[in-house]
Amino acid sequence: MSQSKTTSDANGAVKPSTTSYLELLENCIDVTCVPFSDRGSRLLVFQRADEDSLYVKLAERLTRLQPDIDAYRDRPPFIRDLHLIDAEGQVIAFELSSYPHLLHFETELGEFGLAFHDKNTLTLGLPPGVAGGVRFHVSPQFWERNERGGVFKAIRNLSYTTNLPPERNRIMPDQGGYTVEVIVPAAKDASITVTIGESETPQASPVPFSEVQAAAKARWRRWFDRVPPVAEKYRRTYAYAWWIMGNNLISPQGRVAYEAMIPSKINYVGLWLWDSAMHALAYRHVDPELARNQLRSMLACQLDDGMLPDAVYDEGVISEIGHPIRAEVTKPPILAWAALKLHETDHDFDFLKEIYVPLVSWNAWWFSMNDDDVDGIAQYNHPYSSGLDDSPLWDYGMPVEAPDLNTYLCVQMGSLAMMAERLGMEAEGAMWRRRAAAIVDRMIDHFWDEEAGLFWATHHHDPIRVKTPFNLYPLWTGQLPEHIRNRLIGHLTNPDEFWNEHVIPTVARNDEHFDPATMWRGPAWANINYFFIEALQQIGETALATQLRTKTLDLIQSHDSIYEYYNANTGEPPETAADTFGWTAAVFIDLAIQAYREEQEARESSNEEDEDAKEA
Repeated sequence: MSQSKTTSDANGAVKPSTTSYLELLENCIDVTCVPFSDRGSRLLVFQRADEDSLYVKLAERLTRLQPDIDAYRDRPPFIRDLHLIDAEGQVIAFELSSYPHLLHFETELGEFGLAFHDKNTLTLGLPPGVAGGVRFHVSPQFWERNERGGVFKAIRNLSYTTNLPPERNRIMPDQGGYTVEVIVPAAKDASITVTIGESETPQASPVPFSEVQAAAKARWRRWFDRVPPVAEKYRRTYAYAWWIMGNNLISPQGRVAYEAMIPSKINYVGLWLWDSAMHALAYRHVDPELARNQLRSMLACQLDDGMLPDAVYDEGVISEIGHPIRAEVTKPPILAWAALKLHETDHDFDFLKEIYVPLVSWNAWWFSMNDDDVDGIAQYNHPYSSGLDDSPLWDYGMPVEAPDLNTYLCVQMGSLAMMAERLGMEAEGAMWRRRAAAIVDRMIDHFWDEEAGLFWATHHHDPIRVKTPFNLYPLWTGQLPEHIRNRLIGHLTNPDEFWNEHVIPTVARNDEHFDPATMWRGPAWANINYFFIEALQQIGETALATQLRTKTLDLIQSHDSIYEYYNANTGEPPETAADTFGWTAAVFIDLAIQAYREEQEARESSNEEDEDAKEA
């Protein structure tokens, strides 16, 4: 890993590094577990651990072939056993170096390279003056055994070509598929191009590898050139986070109507509702339109009754799930909140007009379809609608009236109020503010336990006495009486419950349900920390918010990669935590920018005070 460079000005202040983000990311992308991909692409290149071979997977669900919506996670590679070979067809050992734009292979024959020509096309470059090529295995038909035999179905087409007449070009039946072997003669800038997609012919004409590599490098440089500065200590992880924000983008296809980011091209193929809102937090700093498209991608699939689906993928939407119970499934309502974040960065009144009515319908759906006892308190009808899939809060049955959901709705209605006011609808804005205040009062009546100093979730109006940070969520409303607010802050800062080196556990450490390694039963999640940072800032607890922000940034950057969640005792990512995870990257970016700007403002204020003192 290359080290960043720093310089100091005459006053000793650290200046931004001149080391490029591409240099910082040399060998940071471990392709044995993290895919080498590209903006918009669904092709994922991996290296076999401890082997001189690569394989290519597809970030696609393909549910028309396998109806199981999670089958893609276990699907075998589309291309496997991809080897570099010499003129005799012998496999060549290599030492691999990775960059955002390039995989570089050092071999006894010289330097090979692999780069994306476009989203569907990979180009392999060969050493100058040396004959060589590539061998790989591909199964051009999807096959699946069943109890009575098996079926074969088409997945994607593959084509390959060279920019020079090949010396050898063989396709050999092998192991239920075909082995392809192609060797090009000794030349300068020879290349082999492989295209995978719906087309039966290559989309890109073969060109010298130097051109493909230069274009890929220029694309990534343009991406990194737009990012705001941050403190030097965060730059390496910040660069990696921005690489994730580019690498995890997919292009429009099927139900995915806009270029949008998936949480992980390995583990979560599709767009998830609240993930998309969190991703927009980062994109707003480099490309506000790309940020807006994260929200549009979900709103484009809104159902007739106003519901927004849990997830969207190329071939469909997920709005109902049959496990652990069958019910409609969505995710927490934070799109209006995210939209206002975008508006703060880049005013776009047309966008507010575009999304206002759909978001009003979305808000209405929560109260019309998720309030069985018509008491003005919304409920979760499926555990997954909370986003906290396996939380112990759901161990006692559904539906659950929950303080986190009703806090989201309060924040959403406050956001709708600000949208309405910005659009000149003052009376409507006032109505939303009254409704937001009313739901705070109802939460106090329904959930507040004065003795425990917590807001309990309820099942059939009986308290669910599982202690989680979601019992503290109403802090985010900014409208609690002072004594309630102080009780909640006391719980948040109690090291036996939530406040420690690694924060915030999703179940209190002193709760019998606490499991620091199992998803929502104890690990720390960056998005939950982000909501509490905002809540603390909103109620004037700025020092505490800064502490939490620093703890969150330190936790994420203490690892080489960026993960879905972290063990709240050790700070390590559990084996089940997805790698290169989207909203963790987005939160790190937004918080690092926050911290840098506050430091700059404090420095400028200090300089102004010094100048005033000198003048006095």
